[in-house]
Amino acid sequence: MKPDRIFAVVLGGLILACSAPLVSGGQLGASEEKIPTAKVSKGDLELKVYATGELRPVRSMMLVAPPVGGGTLRIVHLARSGSRVRTGDVVIEFDPSEQQYSLEQSRSELLQAEEEIAKAKADAEVQTSQDKVALLKAQFAVRQAELDVSKNELLSAIDAKKNLLKLEEAKRALAQLQQDIQSHALSNQATIAVAQEKRNKAKLAMDEAQRNIESMRVKAPINGLVEVRKNEEAAGGFFFGGMTLPEYREGDEVNPGSYIAQTLETDQMELRAKLEESDRTNVKVGEPVEVHVDALPGVAFSGKTKTLSGAASGDMWGGNATRKFDATFQLDKPDARLRSGFTAHLVILGSDIKGVLCLPRQAIFEKGGKPIVYVKAGGAFQARDIAIKYRTESRVAVEGLPEGTEVALVNPDQAMRKSRKAANPLAPAEGVGSR
Repeated sequence: MKPDRIFAVVLGGLILACSAPLVSGGQLGASEEKIPTAKVSKGDLELKVYATGELRPVRSMMLVAPPVGGGTLRIVHLARSGSRVRTGDVVIEFDPSEQQYSLEQSRSELLQAEEEIAKAKADAEVQTSQDKVALLKAQFAVRQAELDVSKNELLSAIDAKKNLLKLEEAKRALAQLQQDIQSHALSNQATIAVAQEKRNKAKLAMDEAQRNIESMRVKAPINGLVEVRKNEEAAGGFFFGGMTLPEYREGDEVNPGSYIAQTLETDQMELRAKLEESDRTNVKVGEPVEVHVDALPGVAFSGKTKTLSGAASGDMWGGNATRKFDATFQLDKPDARLRSGFTAHLVILGSDIKGVLCLPRQAIFEKGGKPIVYVKAGGAFQARDIAIKYRTESRVAVEGLPEGTEVALVNPDQAMRKSRKAANPLAPAEGVGSR
């Protein structure tokens, strides 16, 4: 081949290679123009809010180990979680052996105290009888001495003096005996009082032991279902996140006052859910609710909005900073098949808004914490701030845009960058310099 012919072929190849980017650039321009749009239209909005909640009882009652003694208590009977009980049914029963021993000991002390009281009263009666006999003798001795003194005029001075001394001695003996009788009475009363106090103490101890034995049988305070708690004492008092603890069971030893289980009232159930911050304004107390429970497929329950939290809360430990509002919903009719902890899906049937300017929800973007749309102006798109009045799952009611305004359904800037990247994969990303 001639040199000039070779030069012509090489030059043609270089021209084709240099023209390839130009062709790709023309395809990019065509793809950039294909951005989906929608127009602002006037219509009606049905403010339905969808949420997921959990069934919980309106009322629950704690069942704790009785505050008995200073040691641990052993569980000998415990109803299973989920079992249905009625008021007065035994849910938890503890080993009453120690209290039965205290009861028998107190009963023995009570019988002993009653025997001591009977003996003290009998001794007091014997002492009283003896004192009465001694008193009669002393009084007779005084009277006899007085009669002897009355004969002193007929006797010698020595005998008269003896009679006077005898009378004084008899009177002193009578006075001493009267004091002794009073002392005997007080002593007998004190002995009986001590025995009675001992009996009262034994009776109180026996009554306390009897009450403790009765408290060992923890009964259901309301009708409902039993929910057994996790045994936090099983790990020796240590607990850390993610640790799995077993439920309390028969044979476990617990401290007095430990929270063992609870009775959940199932006659009245409510739903607890969290609403997104954007949905909070669409919900009002008293609005009807349609409930679908996962455990009962095909069954729909009706209810109404019961309460709405006025302050938002976030899960700072779970890594989700989204602010949500707590809400509760009341079912119109209770159902025996419902259980605490069931997951339910709610549809809150809000009010209907007539004649508002609407856009698809995907047409709303956020910039600097404020909602914006990209309005089509000729062959380009311009970002514009808007005000959002209402939100639904698919549409948004807006203010600040006239009817018929055409807006982008995707972010134009991101769409153009993706188109350029697809047309020229070898091109460096924006903001990245080539070496």
